[in-house]
This record gives sequence, structure tokens and C-alpha cells, in this order.
Amino acid sequence: MNLKKRIGPVAALRKSVKSQAETTNDTVIISAVKHPSRLSDKRRGSAHAPETPSRDSAVSKSVTLRDVARAAGVSVITASRALSHPEVVSPETIERVRHAVAATGYIPNLLAGGLKSKRSMTVGALVPFVGVPQFLPTVQTLTEELDRAGYQLILGQTGYDSAREAALLDTFLGRRVDGIVVAGLLKSNAAAERLRRQVIPVVETWDLTDRPLDMLVGFSHVKVGSAVAGYFLGKGWQQVGIATGNDDRALRRREGFVAAMGREVPTAVVTAPSNLALGRQALRDLLDRGTPLRAVFCSSDGLAQGVLTEARARGIRVPEDLAVVGFGGTDFAAHLEPSLTTVHIDGSAIGAQAASLLLARFRGEPEGRRVIDVGFTIVERQSTAA
Repeated sequence: MNLKKRIGPVAALRKSVKSQAETTNDTVIISAVKHPSRLSDKRRGSAHAPETPSRDSAVSKSVTLRDVARAAGVSVITASRALSHPEVVSPETIERVRHAVAATGYIPNLLAGGLKSKRSMTVGALVPFVGVPQFLPTVQTLTEELDRAGYQLILGQTGYDSAREAALLDTFLGRRVDGIVVAGLLKSNAAAERLRRQVIPVVETWDLTDRPLDMLVGFSHVKVGSAVAGYFLGKGWQQVGIATGNDDRALRRREGFVAAMGREVPTAVVTAPSNLALGRQALRDLLDRGTPLRAVFCSSDGLAQGVLTEARARGIRVPEDLAVVGFGGTDFAAHLEPSLTTVHIDGSAIGAQAASLLLARFRGEPEGRRVIDVGFTIVERQSTAA
């Protein structure tokens, strides 16, 4: 049964001993790596040790745009136009320049280009954890939409840490990104104030507030919790519990759930990011209290998967003895056994809308809606089909 109930509204980077970049499509994750162990003085003086080119030597061998122009048989200005404004150059010239680029191994100096245009053609994005499944469609679509417009995405992981968030934002500002996308609402007031002073476009996502920093694409977590409680009450389930992560958004879903139930609800809280193992732990916690339990609302699909696993290990039938609802609408939810009822969030739509808002701002278009509520959907499957 698959009943839907509507509730509401990165080019390649060379490796160096100082940094390393992992690239997926046009999303670049930059991380520092340690310097390799330096050769001892004795080893360095060995006849078998190869000479290390000097920095000046390495720089002198760098391929320049002049080399490309010479190889293509065109002027430097024409070569530059063929690469940056191909619409004003003949197709034949473009092809010659492209062949010259491939033959010489030329890589454009993006920093120099950015200084001239006052744009870096990059966007910074912050997520709590890169591996959290529910954010992946947002990051993927955001990457694709920005790529079509010539922008690359630089991804940072905050770990739900406000100090880390502030440090990453400072890094983005230092790299002169053209815009910033945040999964959630900014935690650091000081960082938010710096962004205001820089007048840099910011899109907060996966949340909703009446006072966004700039632009916002998301939904109400309180309303999600309230809707799930209403769903349980509609089934006649009064003996209910909550398994939740300790992050702000998950706790606001709990707040909405409790308010709609009209009373306090047994709750097992685990450290975010939640996963299968923590879901098993959460159900053990709830059951060990000895309180009768007919249904559980989980703050993520991963947590719900753990609850299903623990229930099966204890011989508890789902949904006959215990109903389970997750959150996030991840792809695997439909393929669990039993399949998982979940609150589906259109993460791809969030990514597309965030990109659209940024690109419109970059183009200097008149401002339209600054806050977009994408709503959410409860997708009923076997885990609650009793």
C-alpha cells in the first residue's frame, strides 16, 4: 500500500603535498593533509636521491594563455575570448583553441579571472554531515543547477557544531564565494552578522522561520511533528513513543508531536547523526521502561530502520504489535521489510529552489519570494498499515 497524504505547502585539481581535493561532478570537498615525512640530511645528500625542482623552476614551466594562443595560431585576446566568451568567436577558432588547450595542458587561472570579474564562480554549502542520506538529493540537485550556470559548489561539514560552522563560513568568505547555502538555520549570530556586512547572498534550507537571514527554502518541523501525531490519533493509537536525535530540528518535530498529542510522550534521545545501531538502542530504551507501546515516531529513516531491526530481534510484529514512522523520505525506506511509512521531504526541490534564488540574485533580477515553503508528505507503507 502506498498512500500519499499531502500535508502542505566543482576542472580537475592536481594533488599537492599541502592539499587534496575530492571531486564529485562539480562539488569539491577540500581537506588539509599532512606534509610527507622530509628526507633526512643523509638521505638528501645521497647520490641516489633525485633532485627536487625548485619552486622558480616549476613556475617557469607553467603553461600560460600565451602558449595556448601560440599553439592555436591566434592572438592572446582571441584565445581569451574563445575560453571566456565563446559566443563572440567563430566555431572554427573555438575548436583550434580547445585543441591547443588539450595539447598544452593549460589550466585557466580562476583566481586571476575572479579578480577581474569580481566573481569566483563558486558557491559554498554547509551540511551537518556529508553522509546523511536525507540531504543528498538537495546537494546533488544544487550542484547540477549551479553547474549549468557555470558555478562550482564547495561543500563543508559542520557536525552540528556552531564554532565549526562559523569557521567554515569564514573560510568561504576568505575564498570569496559568490553565495552560500546552509542546511538548516545559521546557529552563529556573529557569523550571521559578518554575512550581513559582506552583503553576500545566503539561502537557508530544510527549515522555516519568520526571520530568515536572507532567503529560505524549507518547511516547518513543528508542523511535521503535529501531522504525525494526528496520523497516530487517527489510527486510534494512544500508547505512543518517540525515538529522536538531539539536533535542533529533530527536537522541534518532537515539540510539535507532543503538543498535538496533548500530553508528554515517552522519548528516547540519541546523539545525532542517528543511524541503525542508535535506532536499536532507542527502542530498547523505550521498551525497558515497561510502558506499553503501540507506535513510534522516529526522527530519521535510519533511526526507524534500527527500530524495525530491534523489533524483529525481539519477536515484535510490525505493524501488528508496533507501528513505526520515519522521517526524510530516503530511497531505502520503500525497500525495507516491512516497507517504512515516512514523512517525505522533496530534497531535490529544495536544492533546485535554492539554486534558482541564488542565480536570480547573481543576475541582479528583481527580488521575488524570499521564503519558500515546500511542504511535506506522509507516505504510508506497511510499517503502519495495520
